[in-house]
Parts: sequence; structure tokens; C-alpha cells
Amino acid sequence: MSAPTVLRTAAAAPPDLAVIKGRQHAAWSSGDYAIVGTTLQIVGEALCEALDLRPGSKVLDVAAGNGNATLAAARRFTDVVSTDYVGALLERGRERAEAERLPVTFQEADAEALPFADASFDVVLSTFGVMFTPDQDRAASELLRVCRSGGKIGLANWTPEGFIGQVFKTLGKHLPPPAGVKSPALWGTRARLDEMFGRAGSIDVQPRTFVFRYRSPEHWLDVFKTYYGPMHKAFGALEDEKRGALASDLIALAAQFNRATDGAMAVPSEYLEVVVTKR
Repeated sequence: MSAPTVLRTAAAAPPDLAVIKGRQHAAWSSGDYAIVGTTLQIVGEALCEALDLRPGSKVLDVAAGNGNATLAAARRFTDVVSTDYVGALLERGRERAEAERLPVTFQEADAEALPFADASFDVVLSTFGVMFTPDQDRAASELLRVCRSGGKIGLANWTPEGFIGQVFKTLGKHLPPPAGVKSPALWGTRARLDEMFGRAGSIDVQPRTFVFRYRSPEHWLDVFKTYYGPMHKAFGALEDEKRGALASDLIALAAQFNRATDGAMAVPSEYLEVVVTKR
């Protein structure tokens, strides 16, 4: 008798994170995230209050975008370094800081390879930024590395169940994400936060809500597909007929969450406010 044939299934190749990062960089560099980001300022203010920032503290804002948390920290008389890998967004942050006469250092930096020495900062924070890195564990490790013992890491992360989490789920139905890459919305779950930070310190997690306020759901969609990089790129990658289907699904999603009854849009979106105290 011949030996039995053993069927082997080839293991899926790991995702090329460098390629994915390049695509993400192109997405966030498209449109103009600052148009959207400015509306989220209240989140940065709330996070800085949760961190109980003290004057003179050394603060690092990672994936800072146009500087919401950066400016909030600077208003509390801390020494802030604002970083992002999209230089154009840092320029928008710099313009805002200059307009308010706030002293801030701006520096291009990759959240997965921060160009700072170990334990350089008292506080490291990120609002809806670091959660989009393709290599989540490496990014979390970098946040911990540059934070001193006894320091704090503050995060604001969209949850999977909240409005923005569902927006990304909807986008994924029409334009599937790269295989093997973890969803950014996992940063908005306690289980994933425990995996990334639990061994390094204590974690306080508070569910919060940000309300997206626009003239109408259609106005929101027009702004996001024009200025919000990931959505801008998604619409650009689809044919006309498929763009229409995506737009319909997004409008329906906004209507599902909308609490306004006068034609305007007031959509609550859940996020987690996270404070990690490093041992």
C-alpha cells in the first residue's frame, strides 16, 4: 500500500506592513484632515483633564494630526512636542499654535519608531491617531518606551460599536482592508488595551461620547469624503456605481445614529478615554 497523502494548506503570507503604511500615509496626506480634526478639539481638552496635566510636564503628542491634544496640553503650560508622519498636518498645527501664541515643538515622526530616548516624557498622548498604525504592538511598545516610570499615556480611541467604528466597518464592506491587518477599532476595546499595556501598568478606561454635528447627514458625508483621508481614498478607488452604493450605506448609517429631528445631524459616536499609568 502506498502511504496516505497528506494535504497541506499553505500558510497565508503575513501582511507587508511597510506597504500598508505607505498606503495609509498617502490616505492621510490626501484630502485635508484638519477640516475634520478641528471639530474634535473638545476630545483633546477632555483627555488633558483626565490626565491631570501639570505645568512644566514634558508631553509628547503622537500622530497629532492638526494638533488638538497638542494645543490642549500647551494651554496648560506644559512643554509639548507634537509629532505626526504627515508634515502638512503638522504645519496646520503650527499655524494654530502661532495664532494662539502657544510654544510648541513640531517634529515629523513615525509612531512605530519614535525618535526619542527612553523615558523622555512625563505624558504621552494620542487622540484618534496612534490607533491607525498598522503594527499595533510596535506602536504601543513605543508609547511605553518613551514614557517615564510613573508617567501616563492618554488615548482617545473609537470603539467598534460606535458610529465611527461602524463607518469603518461599512467602508470595509465596499473596499475590504488588507488581509491580516488588525482593525484600528480594536484600540477601542478593553481586551486589546490589556494585551498591549496591561503588563506595563494600570489602565483606567472610561466610555465617552463625541457628537458629530453637521447641517445634515448629506453635509457630513460631503465633508468626510472630501477631506477625511481614508474615506476620500475609498471613494476614489471605486467606480461610479459602487460609489453611489457606498454613499447610500453611509447616509443610512448616519440616519440610524442621528438623534436630530429637524433635518440636521447630531450623531453620538462612542470612544474610549484611556489613561495608562506606567509602573
